[in-house]
Amino acid sequence: MGIVSTFRHTAAAAGLAACAALISTSVQAAGEAKDPENQDWHFEGIFGTVDRASAQRGLQVYLEVCSGCHGLKQVAYRNLAELGFTEAEVKAIAAEFEVEDGPNDDGEMFFRPAIASDRFASPFPNEQAAKAANNGAAPPDLSLQVKAHPGGADYIYALLTGYEDPPADKELSPGLAYNAYFRGNAIAMPNPLFEDGVEYTDGTQATVEQMAWDVTNFMQWAAEPTMETRKQIGFKVVLFLIILTAILYAAKRKMWSNVDH
Repeated sequence: MGIVSTFRHTAAAAGLAACAALISTSVQAAGEAKDPENQDWHFEGIFGTVDRASAQRGLQVYLEVCSGCHGLKQVAYRNLAELGFTEAEVKAIAAEFEVEDGPNDDGEMFFRPAIASDRFASPFPNEQAAKAANNGAAPPDLSLQVKAHPGGADYIYALLTGYEDPPADKELSPGLAYNAYFRGNAIAMPNPLFEDGVEYTDGTQATVEQMAWDVTNFMQWAAEPTMETRKQIGFKVVLFLIILTAILYAAKRKMWSNVDH
């Protein structure tokens, strides 16, 4: 499986820039954040579904770009089967990472290759280590980031594509980048996405917009893996209530039609 072979090699190198736009630490109070534009997402609406091709590419972006710094602790590798990955592919993806287990017979913790039932491996052993490696600010877990921001997927996409050179009258402190959609416009980590930053296994051209779109789709799925099931159940419940209401109304009319007025 081509997607697996590059994960470990690229994640560490790209980790420090991994999905940096999602860090919610504002270092500069001045500046107005632009409102994200509304996008036409495949998952929106009552009948919306997961764009699996895009979400699969988004997984690749996460693994190659984001996973060096950001965890996904609410999602297990076996959940990837819902995106269309085979059992063998899920096992292969999981096996590329190590998780802590134990204790063993000697009472010591140890590391082993992850298996399908494990949750996504964390890039850091604990929050203190994450802070130490990132100038005191622990990178947020990405499991629920789409739900955490009022703009949802629109905000995540806008933020990932919102890096640009600062205006002439905007002076940034050292180590900050300008992002039009971030509060204060100054974000503490650099742009994580660059043209052809990944080599998609399906041949899709990896533009910044495409990678941002795909990883946002993946994060939306990660935040609510049961979305499609919830919508299906909700639709069936509404349909049942409509039919039940019609039956009860017809029964009422039939019953009262025999009553003399």
